[in-house]
Order: sequence, then C-alpha cells, then structure tokens
Amino acid sequence: MARPFRLQLPALPRFKRPPELLYAADERPPAPTLAGLALQHVATALALVAYVLAAARIGGLDAATTQAMVTASILGMAVSTFLQSWGGRLGSGMLVIHMPDPLLVVLSGMLAAQHGLGGLVLIGLVNGLVALGAGSIVPRLRTILPPTVAGIIVCVAGLSLVEPALRHVTGLEADGLRTADVLIGAATLATIIGLSIWGSQRGKLSALLGGLLAGLAVSALTGQLHGWEALADAPLLGLPHPPMPVFDIDAGILLAVAVLSLMTQLDVFGCVVLMHKMNESDWRRPDMRMVSGGMRACGLGNLVGACLGALPNAASSANIALAHISRSTSRWIGLLTALLLALVAFLPQASLALTLIPTAVIGAIEIYAAAYLIVSGIELIASRALDSRGIFMIGLSFVLGMGVILMPELAARAPESLRFVVGNGIIVAGLSAIGLNLLFRLGISRQARQSLEDADGAAEPIQRVVDFVEAHGAAWSARRDVVRRAAQAALEAAEAIQGGGRRLRGIRGSFDEYNLDIELLHDGPELELGAHAGHAPADLLDVDETAFQHALDQALSGISGIMLRSLADRLQSGRRDGLTYLRLHFDH
Repeated sequence: MARPFRLQLPALPRFKRPPELLYAADERPPAPTLAGLALQHVATALALVAYVLAAARIGGLDAATTQAMVTASILGMAVSTFLQSWGGRLGSGMLVIHMPDPLLVVLSGMLAAQHGLGGLVLIGLVNGLVALGAGSIVPRLRTILPPTVAGIIVCVAGLSLVEPALRHVTGLEADGLRTADVLIGAATLATIIGLSIWGSQRGKLSALLGGLLAGLAVSALTGQLHGWEALADAPLLGLPHPPMPVFDIDAGILLAVAVLSLMTQLDVFGCVVLMHKMNESDWRRPDMRMVSGGMRACGLGNLVGACLGALPNAASSANIALAHISRSTSRWIGLLTALLLALVAFLPQASLALTLIPTAVIGAIEIYAAAYLIVSGIELIASRALDSRGIFMIGLSFVLGMGVILMPELAARAPESLRFVVGNGIIVAGLSAIGLNLLFRLGISRQARQSLEDADGAAEPIQRVVDFVEAHGAAWSARRDVVRRAAQAALEAAEAIQGGGRRLRGIRGSFDEYNLDIELLHDGPELELGAHAGHAPADLLDVDETAFQHALDQALSGISGIMLRSLADRLQSGRRDGLTYLRLHFDH
C-alpha cells in the first residue's frame, strides 16, 4: 500500500520548546485550527493593504490601475511569506507574514503619479537586490548587530506606532475626537485582550478574529460601515498585468530607495529575532542564518512584485502580535496564509472587502502590536549586561529616534534627498544604535587580564575577582544571566583557592559570542574538584586532630567542586608559566 504524501519542510535548528506555546514552529495544527489561524493572519495582512491604497491616492491612480497595484502587492506579500515559512536558504523558517512597506508609501505614490505602475518596477528591483545583498552580508555582522541593537529597533518600532494608532482609534486624524471610533476601538481591543488572557484555548487562538468581529459589530450599530456598495462594481476575477518598466528615474531617488530598503531589512531582522525568541525558551542570541534567509525571502518577494508594479513589502509586526496572542508560531500557518493571499490576489472582491474594515478597528490592532513590540524590545535590551558604553548607546539611540518622531520639523531642515531617511524614527534609531555600538566598542579587547599580586588580605583579591568578572562582562555585552553565574562561580573558586592556603596571583578573561572563559591564577597545587565531600561528619569524631583537619579540607574542597560544576559548564586546571590555573568555561 502506497504511503500518503507528506510535505517535508527544510529542517530548522533544534529549539527548546516554550511550554506556553500551543503550536511551535515545526508543529502542524489540526486542519480546522490551521485554517482558522491562517484566516486571521490573512485578514490582518490584507487590512494593511491600506498602505497600497494610500500610495495609489497620492499617485492619483484610477480604479483599474489601483486594483492592479493591489493585486501585484498581495502577490509579492504571498511570495515572501511562503519563502519565510518554508525556510532553508531562501527563508527564515519562521511564521513571518509580509505586508506593504509603509516606508515607501509616499515615494511610491510620487513615482506612480509621474510614471504609472512602470515607475514602481525599478523601485522594486532596487529594493529586492538590496535585500538579497543584506542577506548575504548579515551573517558576517554579528558584532554590530547584537540583541541590544535589535531591541532598540523593535522598541522604537512599537513606540512609532503609538501616535498613528491613537489617531486611528479616536478619529482625531479626520475631524476631531469621534465617540463612535472610540467605542469601536475600545470594543475591538477589549475583546482581543479578554480572549487572549481569560479565554479558553480556542478563544486564545481566535482572539484577533473575535476582536475584528466585535469591532465590525459595533461599527454596524453606530453606522460606521461604509463603501461596501463598491463591491458590486469590483470584478469577480482579476489577473495581474505587468506594466511597461520605466528606467528614467533620478539617481538620488534610487539612492533613497536603497537606504530605505536597507532599513526595512533591519525591521525584518527584528521580526525574525522576535519569532526565534518566541520559539526558544533558552534563547541566547540571533541566529544569523535565519536572519539571512528572512532577508532573502523579502528580497525575492519584492523582485517578483516588481515585475508586476507592486508596492514593495516588509515584515508585519501586527502579525507577530497575532502570533503572540494565539500562542501559535507554526510555520505551517505561514504556508497556508501565503497560499490564501495568492488566492485573494486574484479575487478583487475579497481583497476590497477586507480593505473596507473601519480605521478604528485597525487602530485597536495597532495599539496591541505597539504594546507587544515595546515590551519585547525591552526584554531584548535587558538580556545583556550593560556598562556605561551600553547605557549611552541605548539612551542616545532612543533620544535620536524618538526626537524625529516627536519633532518632525527636524527632518524638514535636512536636505531633500535625505528627508525620507532622517524623518523616520526607526531608521534614525537603528543607524544610531549600529554607529554608536561600533564607536563605543573601539578599544575594547575581548581578552583581559588583571594582576592580584598587590592585593593585601584575604577579602580584597576575592572582591577584585568578582568586580573583574562583572565589569568585563558588561563591557563585552555578555548575557546578564551568564555574567551573574560567572561572578558567582569565580567567587566560589577564589574562596576555595584562598581557603586552601594558596594565594591568588591574577585573573584572565576572554569572550566571544559563544564562549565566556574566566581563568584564576594562583600558586600551590591544583584545587581538588572531586564530586564528593570526603568523610561523613560522624566519621570525623573518631580521628585525631591532624586527620580531622585533612578530612575537613577534603570535605570543603569537595563541596566547592560540586558547586563549581553546577555553576560552570566546564572546568579545567593545570600549570603554566610557573603558576597553577583554574579555568571556568561558560557556554554563551
């Protein structure tokens, strides 16, 4: 009997599954649950097609051209989403859904006004090539893209959503505070939060869908559902029509597109890191191969969309918030979402119906996404130990990024060719974090040594050992929990060495992103690191004083050995250059 066909996806790195997840990255939900989760992601992504409509309005496009632009953009989103979920070399293997790139709305609208959809072809090509280039370079940039930089980008992205989200949910963007919009947004947000916190397992899975339905119900009761009559005029089936490319575009505009595209990849970087962190309870650092694949997926989707005149796409933080609500990060959800997006692209009535969702409902979803991104960014930042360099890098990046968000007139004073760059808080914060991280790391050696020869008394060298570990761990931006464990182990080792009649002579430390080594140098014999504590207390009562002291020393050294083996991942001792060393190794 023939075995049933089962789709085999490229293998993912081995994760330690978080217990709170209902469906982790490689787990396939039951068909009804899979369909429900995918539909929620489709609805969220298609609601963000409003960015495409905004670009079309800026460009003054007619209905047919706008529909063609929407179709092309959704297809580009579908390709990127499919590759992201598929994984391998062309995707991250994570549930990362794509949406139209909000950074390129204004620029795309201006070019569409001058050249039609043909003007978007070159933008998409530049965007895709930059993403592919970034995907090839990023694995070599681990030192300039630590978790703290990713945390800054994610956190500022959340903060940048606050103002537009509140405007959308209150109606202030249109004609002053609108009570109906406040009611719609409050009902949507309350339903999402209520189901995600107190709902049953099925309720948590459908929290966003429940919020959308609640928002639509209140919208209908308050008479805020508009534009549905346009569905009758939309064709049943729409096919993409590749436009004639226009290549006569100013080089300065293309340079601005390239810079914005690079910043979009920083956003992709942050989204992939967040999804990886959600799938790994023992998360330590970004997996640069996954990040690289995520950028390639974005680039390839944009290259496909470019041939059809699409607005370039980017990773959707709103869909990441949905994955957090539903506690489901299965990439099978992403694959089905991509297939449904591709199907919707050929059904203009379906895509148009979802773009008619009231703005207040979208604003409520943006509020939840902002809250999730802010907290997630803070968690990434707090995962690493910080010294004054890290504090200034993070603080100044926030000041600069939030400065252009709170004071948009600052960007107006910049040269016109740079306004697209300096006017975006996420871009400014990301570039500032990368630049300051590189600047403050100048002169920081990944190896350090300190002599303890001039230390007087027993307590002073031990305290200096602890200070050495904590200070250099922060300077190296090592993980906070590893630095804490290393300091505790170094303290225990130093006390055991000093207590055995030996004398501490120095301490060495070295660090890379995967290993932290602390080496204590002392005179005398090697420290005994047996796994047992010698004689039992009852036996010590029947021996003479000399044997008693020897047995007590053995017991204490045995206890120290047990504690050191529980704190350090590996211990090693020996002699070198006339001194004895004890090396404490910690996996990072």
